[in-house]
Amino acid sequence: MKSILIKNAQLVNEGSITTADVMVKDGRIAQIGQSIAAEADETIDATGLHLLPGVIDDQVHFREPGLTHKANIETEARAAVAGGTTSFMEMPNTVPNALTQELLEDKYNIAAETSLANYSFYMGASNDNLAEVLITNPNTVCGIKIFMGSSTGNMLVDNEQTLEEIFEKAKLPIAVHCEDEQIIRDNMALYEEKYGEDIPVKCHPEIRNEAACFKSSYLAVKLAEKHNTRLHILHISTEEELKLFRNDIPLEQKRITAEICVHHLWFDKEDYDKYGSQIKCNPAIKEHRHKEALLKGLLEDKLDVIATDHAPHTWEEKQGKYKKAPSGVPLVQHSLQMMLEFVKQGKLTLEKMVEKMSHAPAILFNVRERGYIREGYWADLVLVDLNKPYTVTKENTYFKCGWSPFEGQTFNSTIAHTIVSGHLAFTNGTFDESKKGERLLFDR
Repeated sequence: MKSILIKNAQLVNEGSITTADVMVKDGRIAQIGQSIAAEADETIDATGLHLLPGVIDDQVHFREPGLTHKANIETEARAAVAGGTTSFMEMPNTVPNALTQELLEDKYNIAAETSLANYSFYMGASNDNLAEVLITNPNTVCGIKIFMGSSTGNMLVDNEQTLEEIFEKAKLPIAVHCEDEQIIRDNMALYEEKYGEDIPVKCHPEIRNEAACFKSSYLAVKLAEKHNTRLHILHISTEEELKLFRNDIPLEQKRITAEICVHHLWFDKEDYDKYGSQIKCNPAIKEHRHKEALLKGLLEDKLDVIATDHAPHTWEEKQGKYKKAPSGVPLVQHSLQMMLEFVKQGKLTLEKMVEKMSHAPAILFNVRERGYIREGYWADLVLVDLNKPYTVTKENTYFKCGWSPFEGQTFNSTIAHTIVSGHLAFTNGTFDESKKGERLLFDR
């Protein structure tokens, strides 16, 4: 592999910002220091740029296998790298669902051949695959995914005995989607009675409401407390759920953790008038008070990581009426730029952003030798220009679905370079796909 010397960067890492050079050799960070004079195959003058550890996104849907008309691992990993995300953890609700070890390993094999980013895939749980779930290797798989709420196919887990056994016996972190199915069904029936087939999309947060989220999250927390389970609740979307999480102990000591997604910080209910089904997602984007409370919860460390729940659908699919338009938003390419806008606005510091997007996912999932800029660690790095505006267009959007709710949006920052496991994978709009990403490993 080519060696890379990064000169004069503003290095944002472990709570501080310092000027430093970084030498990358054999995929790893070989040296961090002042005025490194060693020779390298490639030198990057990072004067005026900030060097961050690559983003670790702990929740994406890349749609392969089975839904590749929407996306695939190759296209979405490229988009991730273009946005400064160097590692992803992908969900099991592909077709077929990743409910056996064989099907799970098939996804790893696809990624090894096609993913520009580092990768891991969740083992899926259903009501009837407990034996398969419990033999999942904790050192090579990021976690177990449970849909404790509305889902498709065979992935809704609502059997109480199955839930008890998974929470009691799982050796990996359990990541859960929490929405109560019965509350959602009851609400949907009321809105169908009122509107028929013409339910306005702005009713989405009323159908998938606060009560549905809280009831399911509360159940998950109680199960985890009963069995001392390592539980991670995905995409928290309500103010009410914040009371379920602690901020009085370090992240390393938490058994129950929580994720916030960028769209629940960025959008609120008023945005349905502009974006319609483009921002329809589960859990729903809700009223403004939730957005404000969630940011406060993030800053107070009740919410532990920032992710995307990147979930692309075709533009044509998204144009259907409310009940037919699928839920999900393509976000992985722009998540870092979104959060850098919060930094620009004074709502978030660079150091806190790096903590929540890089350090904390590495701690929470016990990711081996990633998530920090440290000598000896894998070189997952992103250089950003905080003073170079970037306008999102169809031409520079790399999702296979070909659209983004941010088309026409000008961000104040630009992703200049992304290094994945020591490979300069992205430079100023150009990809180098001569080396693929690595499988993530976990110290458990």
